Amino acid sequence: MANLKSAIKRVNTNNKKRERNQAIKSDMRTHIKQVEKLIDVNDAENATSAYNSTARIIDKAVQKGVIHKNNGNRHKARLAKKLNNLSA
Repeated sequence: MANLKSAIKRVNTNNKKRERNQAIKSDMRTHIKQVEKLIDVNDAENATSAYNSTARIIDKAVQKGVIHKNNGNRHKARLAKKLNNLSA
């Protein structure tokens, strides 16, 4: 365990940020899985609305610095590609 006061504060700060980041990532993954599940059952209408909310969540994760911008764009592109294949 850290001995210095500033090191103790840093450990606490890092733990808070880690918990926040894990919650945001978990929420993002859950929404991605929901969209994929709707695509698998060929529910295009609900999948489209779920995709829109998922894209917002992914963008917020990028904005908060939880994931990299390219990572977020890759997730959105893959979901959009699956959704477009469903519609076609």
